[in-house]
Amino acid sequence: MKKVTLLGDSIRLFGYGPRVPALLGDDVTVFQPDVNCRFSKFTLRGFNDWRSDMAGSDVIHFNCGIWDAGDVLGDGELFSSDEEYVTNMLRIARCALKITPKVIFATTTPVNPEYVSVDNKDIDRFNALIVPKLEAMGVEINDLHALVAEDIEGNICEDKLHLSELGAERCAKQVARVIRARLDE
Repeated sequence: MKKVTLLGDSIRLFGYGPRVPALLGDDVTVFQPDVNCRFSKFTLRGFNDWRSDMAGSDVIHFNCGIWDAGDVLGDGELFSSDEEYVTNMLRIARCALKITPKVIFATTTPVNPEYVSVDNKDIDRFNALIVPKLEAMGVEINDLHALVAEDIEGNICEDKLHLSELGAERCAKQVARVIRARLDE
């Protein structure tokens, strides 16, 4: 039996995460925290809490970035600076790579341009900063950003942030496909 860990913010928790286990099939067990992993520092901290649940994972798939790239406090500043985000993400990757060499990062998905707390320019910058560094570490990139960006109206729900049913289904299929390819190597 293969084992997969899914870590991520609400895009995972309420979006693709609930759908992925069935798409992967009965030969795969999936651990995913029952909490929103929120921002990169929260996800990093979670490695301590979830260590035993993650042990033995063949693949770890993670996403985080919307909180980091947002004005969460409403004070006109991003929740995480570029440097903080990169540092945290690289630490997440190093922790995951200690568990398995098969680590996948899902790029941060865009929001509807009308969403007021997050600007897609910041999401794009964060993705551009971290993707090459993760690739250099051997982390595979699952470009959920590109998938969601193809049809913002169809993939993002009325709250202008989270995945719609269609978006969650599309992302789940892509996540499962990318994970399955790594499992079958």
